[in-house]
Amino acid sequence: MTLRTAPFSGAEASPDVAPADFGALRRQDPEVAEVILGEAARQARTLQLIAAENVTSPAVLAALGSPLANKYAEGYPGARFHGGCELVDTVERIAVERATALFGAEHANVQPHSGSSAVLAAYAALLRPGDTVLAMGVPYGGHLTHGSPANFSGRWFDFVAYGVDPLTGWIDYGRVRALARRHRPAAVVCGSISYPRHLDYARFREIADEVGAVLIADTAHPMGLIAGGAAPSPVPYADVVCATTHKVLRGPRGGMLLCGRELAERIDRAVFPFTQGGAQMHTVAAKAVAFGEAATPAFAAYAHQVVANARVLAAGLAAEGFSLVTGGTDTHLIGADPTPLGVDGKEARGRLMAAGLVLDTCALPGAEGRGLRLGTAALTSQGMGEAEMARIAVLFAQALRRGSEAGVRAEVRELAGRFPPYPK
Repeated sequence: MTLRTAPFSGAEASPDVAPADFGALRRQDPEVAEVILGEAARQARTLQLIAAENVTSPAVLAALGSPLANKYAEGYPGARFHGGCELVDTVERIAVERATALFGAEHANVQPHSGSSAVLAAYAALLRPGDTVLAMGVPYGGHLTHGSPANFSGRWFDFVAYGVDPLTGWIDYGRVRALARRHRPAAVVCGSISYPRHLDYARFREIADEVGAVLIADTAHPMGLIAGGAAPSPVPYADVVCATTHKVLRGPRGGMLLCGRELAERIDRAVFPFTQGGAQMHTVAAKAVAFGEAATPAFAAYAHQVVANARVLAAGLAAEGFSLVTGGTDTHLIGADPTPLGVDGKEARGRLMAAGLVLDTCALPGAEGRGLRLGTAALTSQGMGEAEMARIAVLFAQALRRGSEAGVRAEVRELAGRFPPYPK
């Protein structure tokens, strides 16, 4: 079934989606104002297929542009280091209550500035520098915080990488268990930025328990699907769950942590004062708004439509000759190798961008060079369904044929015009 109703319609839609006085900004700083207007136009004229991006609601934008941005609030509700925090205490309590109810967790920390900040806090709470950590390797879809030598994680901890089967692209849990037995890590991390299948959190829990390790779930990508009941939850299995509040969750850019009561104090102290100072209270308020939206039946329908759209888009790309990681997807995310069409990932991305199809490249298991990583969260927020996904797959193939970019660009602009990010 195709979901044809855009989520930001009717009374929620407004021609003035900026809650602040944008006219004042244009008068005071026209240079910056023009950049913002240009970005709004870019988003409205192209198709956003970056898997880590989405379209927030006007209500989330209103919270982000609110006077809460002025308030300094180091500490936690009821125990701040600054005066005048009574109201920001209230909004943080709302965010925490909504997050714990939404995900069925005993404790939530909504202060991390990003997903990476959340992972840093989890490591700080549970590990010591030099500890061994088992996580998905960066070349297979692990995040920088999963042991990249360019990141704090790779410099402070001894990471052992697990990967995927080079032929199927699926995680080999037997191999993960063998690595855990051999290296006896202090922590096992499950999560990826490009793995398109659901993770088996119960099996990761078994592996961690067998070697006496804590289990950290990094659900930055699927957290919105989890909220909407379209993906399994790690909360019953992981000691700590790290996540972002944007991506499919459709909130502001930021991070969050979920855990049980027994780890609540350690997690909170790892966020503040160990890794961060004052919380961004306008962002915390926007997170509260997003959690409230994610608890509705409309969001559950949205999350399932995101997956349905991704599966149709994946099948269409396969029919056009792309090679897909794991042969398809269970989530919002697709990994596609364009080399069967005669182009590598870098060249393919450039041609697709020129045609108005905005996406990323990433390392693909078993492939030479880089492939394409794309997602359906933003387009689904704009109200697109399976019919549009099937057509977009055809546009992908047309854009990679030389001389076709102009025609594809015109059709992309027409399609984007029918499904604007913020209907007026």
